[in-house]
Amino acid sequence: MSINSTSSKSLNRLENVLIIGNGGRENSLAWAIQKNDLVKKVYLIPGNAGSERIDKCERLKIDINKQNELVEKLYFLKIDLIVIGPEIPLANGLADYLREKDFKVFGPGRDGAKLEYSKSWAKEFMQDANIPTAKFWKVNSFEEAKKIIYSSSIPLVVKVDGLASGKGVFIPESTKECLEAAESIFNGKFGNTNNLVVLEEKIKGPEVSVFALCDGKKYVILPSAQDHKRLNEKDKGPNTGGMGAYSPAPLLTDFYLDKIIKEIIEPTIEELNKKNIDYRGVIYFGLMITESGPKVIEYNCRFGDPECQTIMPLMDQNFVFLLEKCSMGNLSNDEKIKTSNKVSGCVIATSEGYPNEYRTGLPIKIGEIDSCNCQVFDSGTSLSKNGELLTDGGRVLSIVCQDKNFDIVFEKAYKNLKKIHFDGIYYRNDIGHQVRKNLSEEN
Repeated sequence: MSINSTSSKSLNRLENVLIIGNGGRENSLAWAIQKNDLVKKVYLIPGNAGSERIDKCERLKIDINKQNELVEKLYFLKIDLIVIGPEIPLANGLADYLREKDFKVFGPGRDGAKLEYSKSWAKEFMQDANIPTAKFWKVNSFEEAKKIIYSSSIPLVVKVDGLASGKGVFIPESTKECLEAAESIFNGKFGNTNNLVVLEEKIKGPEVSVFALCDGKKYVILPSAQDHKRLNEKDKGPNTGGMGAYSPAPLLTDFYLDKIIKEIIEPTIEELNKKNIDYRGVIYFGLMITESGPKVIEYNCRFGDPECQTIMPLMDQNFVFLLEKCSMGNLSNDEKIKTSNKVSGCVIATSEGYPNEYRTGLPIKIGEIDSCNCQVFDSGTSLSKNGELLTDGGRVLSIVCQDKNFDIVFEKAYKNLKKIHFDGIYYRNDIGHQVRKNLSEEN
């Protein structure tokens, strides 16, 4: 990545940065931010066991819901920029509260976060802005859902209206599966209380993730990525929060990117402005490249995970300036992000049983990792009282590597994974299958 040298002239102080969140996404953001020479300290709330293995990083034991205590601590630490990683604090309005206290915050307010925390609102938003997306129905009872499902000639996609940690989308293969998915949501599987489900026409094509850093009016686009949502190889099994990713995505040609900018990204920002939403953060566009062109599957109001882990190593030390400028509504339109001449790939190691029930507290042993252009970002880890690394989540570790082509990248990633051990470790062996030429030889 390269930003014009004039981009940072007006930035006077950027010594202390706070990142809120506890996953691999937040660790990769911390890793990218600490590369900047101006940054003296990166704090994480709450972070995880891997956070303090990153240079300049320190974890803070503060409950973000105790807002007075939080603000007092942040004033004391002279925090210059706050980056909010996960969707839940954004949906709860934490960015609004911290801005009211005069902090620079990268992350949308509650109104902008509605793009993610209400699928039905987001679909209506796209409809208002004439943004290409699948046909949909908003239903508030299982009886209403049944009528629409039975009237469709093909199974419909079923989506939880609220937040579901990336697991609230069902892509049924039959009418029976479609009904079961809708019924499980209405029966409270995800604890959602608004009693809304979105049924959506099933569209076909490869998926791609595009991220736009937005200052409320202007934007800059990060390298694209492709995520692997399904648990099992050959893209089978239940949806997860993400089993791996790679960047950039070769399928996103200049032709498609131009269409996405004109038909999706710019209309999205224009519609946000029409609704008086001052969106200062990243907008994630989950897209499908269909026969009729790119269509939006979903928005997220934060960096994707594991796409973020995959993209961050492609950023240079000036990345943090972009986040600060977005937080200030101060992009100049002359910022240029150039991808490194390397490509990047990420594989997630999960606990046995994920995305359903799984055990935690299992010891993790990490052998001698090839750290040349490779990173290990902890996702769900903790430390025992005697300092032993333990599993503490469904997705445990992200293994990320960069090199001149994807075959070398994933060869390195899987070689490193063989040096990591915990009971029940699971990972897909075919991450990046779309771009790996030597997949059969590697496995």
